[in-house]
Amino acid sequence: MRSRPPGAERAAEPAAEPAAEPVAERVARPAARGCHGDAAGDVPGDGRPVVALVGSPNVGKSSLFNAVTGARRTVGNWAGTSVEVGTGSWRTGDRELAVVDLPGAYSLDPLSPDERLTRDLLVRDTEAEASAGAGTGARTGTGAGHLDLVVVVVSAADLARTLYLAVQVLEHPLPVVLAVTMGDVATRRGIHLDAEALSEELGVPVVPVDPRRGRTGELASVVLQVLDAGQPPRPAPVPGPSPEAPCGDADLAAADRRFTRIAAAVGAATHRSGGSRTGWSDRVDQVATHPVAGPVVFLAVMWVVFQLTTRVAAPVQGFLDGLVSGPVSSGARWVFGALGLGGGAVEGLVVDGLVAGVGMVLTFVPLMTIMFSLLAVLEDSGYLARAAVVTDRLMRAVGLPGKAFLPLIVGFGCNVPAVSATRVLPDARQRLLTVLLVPFTSCSARLTVYVLVASTFFGRHAGDVVFGMYVLSIVMVILTGLLLRSTLLRRLGTEDLVLDLPRYQLPLPRLLVAVTWTRLSAFLRTAGGIIVASVVVIWALSTVQVGGDRSEPVRNSAYGTIAAAASPLFAPAGFGDWHATGALMVGFVAKEAVVASWAQTYATSEPADLRRPGGLGDSLRADFERSSGGHVVPAVLAFLVFLLGYTPCVATLAAQRREIGTRWTLVGIGLQFVLAWTLAVAVFQIGRLIT
Repeated sequence: MRSRPPGAERAAEPAAEPAAEPVAERVARPAARGCHGDAAGDVPGDGRPVVALVGSPNVGKSSLFNAVTGARRTVGNWAGTSVEVGTGSWRTGDRELAVVDLPGAYSLDPLSPDERLTRDLLVRDTEAEASAGAGTGARTGTGAGHLDLVVVVVSAADLARTLYLAVQVLEHPLPVVLAVTMGDVATRRGIHLDAEALSEELGVPVVPVDPRRGRTGELASVVLQVLDAGQPPRPAPVPGPSPEAPCGDADLAAADRRFTRIAAAVGAATHRSGGSRTGWSDRVDQVATHPVAGPVVFLAVMWVVFQLTTRVAAPVQGFLDGLVSGPVSSGARWVFGALGLGGGAVEGLVVDGLVAGVGMVLTFVPLMTIMFSLLAVLEDSGYLARAAVVTDRLMRAVGLPGKAFLPLIVGFGCNVPAVSATRVLPDARQRLLTVLLVPFTSCSARLTVYVLVASTFFGRHAGDVVFGMYVLSIVMVILTGLLLRSTLLRRLGTEDLVLDLPRYQLPLPRLLVAVTWTRLSAFLRTAGGIIVASVVVIWALSTVQVGGDRSEPVRNSAYGTIAAAASPLFAPAGFGDWHATGALMVGFVAKEAVVASWAQTYATSEPADLRRPGGLGDSLRADFERSSGGHVVPAVLAFLVFLLGYTPCVATLAAQRREIGTRWTLVGIGLQFVLAWTLAVAVFQIGRLIT
């Protein structure tokens, strides 16, 4: 379906979720803090004028936010990119405004938590003023939760559809400025917009902008004029429903009046040149969304992504690792030797702990940069929305709409924002199921382990093995969804896919760099600190001896003793060795730290090139040979399967607890561990019979 027609169809749907739904309120509640530090509750109340940006998905609202604030709000050419409230400062001349980027909404009749949040922040103080008898329309003054002006972002290429939200906002006593994006797309379609005519029809200032290219036109000056002068006179709002009319009829009548007003505005402000024709975007969609060709294209695209990720990053990783393990580490040891501290605990902590941890983080940077860049290309081009259409049939089989694939695809980058992105789903139980499925999407943190293990045991076929892990990730999402739907979530229903497909567009390098840096910096801030801390803790535990045999100091350390105690649990899966068990324990904190734990426990340096594991690879091969009884390949595959499916990192667990509560988070932990262990044992036991 090309678009989600707002307004009229909503009257036939339930106004609220069932009262018996135990998780609904927790899922709908805004988070206290977003993945990148965005506030998700009240708007600023520090005395600056507050400007809210609102608009339908895919109109360029978050791009406009980034353009006027210089912030790095995550943007993407698909619905549901902004699921929390972003705040920033807009400096224009000697004035500073507080800007609030609200989640995308098709209308003020909310169907999902993110739309409900947008409606609440837009209308709560205007309703309070109305109930207090503020009949003059004057504003009450800046304060916490107060909006001084609303910039409604609409698309010139889809004016009739995106004006519905604007018309609803105009029904409230809020100063409004209309920002019109995608004028270039409209021109290519033969649509010409008269901004002055649209302004006269709606009674509000209209400013054409191009936020993707950083062109905001006269928006700043117009916003300041409206803030200083107050809202100019505009046509009377659409009258509300009659108290005597039935609720459904009243809603339909109000929607009909709005559509009439929209039709008049579009007719007065736009005209077309040339005849209608099928655009190249529609022709591409005939293949990209085809029930047979579409999945083939999707798998081919994902295969290219992971091949590039595993191959291109290697030379840069080698350089960075060589720099840290060579000159940097040698220089640090020389300094400690010159100070008379060589060979001591302080040198070990700094060189083998802190320097090694920072070095590992640096080697991850090229891999993460390439992965995030490629995903940004797919997002900004508009292809990932088509992937949701392709996967709709599979999603519906587990009781989810194709739209649920969007937060799941985010999970392939990082599970934490993927959990937050489930707020775009309208049904509470669908959100619950999707949150439980997100950890089965293989986040980029696992990628480094895949590359190392696959390169060690499968050589030139490593890229194919890594690709296979991501395909298996999708399979596990589907199978787990089917299991949950037939057991814990039997009442889960299905619904048709209703998704706004954005236009295809050529990704802009400036935006790709901004999006990639936003995600990479978030990785460095969160995972980087966890990795360094984990490496230091592993080093510390490895130096504490609890056994009498000093010939194997790491094995008889506190770390080795704990790992050895847990290793029999994994013997049926073929990797019941304390090195592997210890790595998985560390992976519970952060999957990125698995490689570092191996490097430390094997007392070897991390490989300069993950595709050429060197001494670390030799140690891994020897231990898997011993623990598997000679059935190395099944054991390695079982290890990778378990790594894919078992408990996610602690940051993801915190995000899950925030969205679905402690009880369901614990259910998810147990489910993930049991399924991962069962599949790993099955892979090894079946594999050793046929190898």
